[in-house]
Amino acid sequence: MPNPYFSFKQFTVYHDRCAMKVGTDGVLLGAWTDVSGARDILDIGTGTGLIALMLAQRSEAHIMAVDIDEDAVKQAKENVEKSPWPGRIEVERHDICCFNSDIRYDVIVSNPPYFFNSLKCPDGQRNIARHIVGLDFESLIDSCGRLLSPSGRFSVIIPTDGMDEFMRIASEGGLCLSRRTWIKTKPDAAPKRVLMEFKKQPAVSVESCLVVELSRHIYSEEYIALTKDFYLKM
Repeated sequence: MPNPYFSFKQFTVYHDRCAMKVGTDGVLLGAWTDVSGARDILDIGTGTGLIALMLAQRSEAHIMAVDIDEDAVKQAKENVEKSPWPGRIEVERHDICCFNSDIRYDVIVSNPPYFFNSLKCPDGQRNIARHIVGLDFESLIDSCGRLLSPSGRFSVIIPTDGMDEFMRIASEGGLCLSRRTWIKTKPDAAPKRVLMEFKKQPAVSVESCLVVELSRHIYSEEYIALTKDFYLKM
């Protein structure tokens, strides 16, 4: 039977009632996102609350974590309440397309649904979490344009095969690529994921590549350095 939780150094994430479990994508995004100087952070599609918890550990910001799925919101709230930062993280059920706030966020982060051309499974909750059903790229980027502060940063992780389309929509939405890291599972593998940061102002994009594992369960120095404040052991 799968473990219903995942323990990190400073917090534990239960994921037994969420369609999407704790995974490498979320950990990468939570560790990679630039939170320097951030006072207000928005986590779109928070799921278990993993990324919100990681960003709370890495900053002093107030974090609003939203999700459209009721079970995910309940579980994320429980994870936050048991963490060291319940006073700095709010979890609410919202469709981000209808979410309004007087706050313009310094950082917006999302690990969005992305299997937009693949066969859907019978589980409706999992479809919402993994497929572009309730939140497409256009809606996500439009929401970021509305809610991001003039000097804010939007960070996202998606599969590389969706990157060109995502970047096209972001450009049309007034967001400019400022940082990009290609993710390889192994040194000789083609990148399957890409981390991207966007800003409203034009910027020179900083490019890099990160390898997760050198071989099975042997992690690269770069991945260990990025995630060392979170994993109990590598």
